[in-house]
Amino acid sequence: MAKDPVCKMTVAENQAAATAVYQGTTYYFCAVGCKRAFEQSPEKYLSK
Repeated sequence: MAKDPVCKMTVAENQAAATAVYQGTTYYFCAVGCKRAFEQSPEKYLSK
């Protein structure tokens, strides 16, 4: 299971609505909207 970096929802990798690769890491998303938000500002969602 992966965690959607935008909404923090748990997502099964094989059932993810969308994926994106950023700096060599694949991220999984529950919805295309979360992927779009991530792609516009990935560091916003990856900063701790």
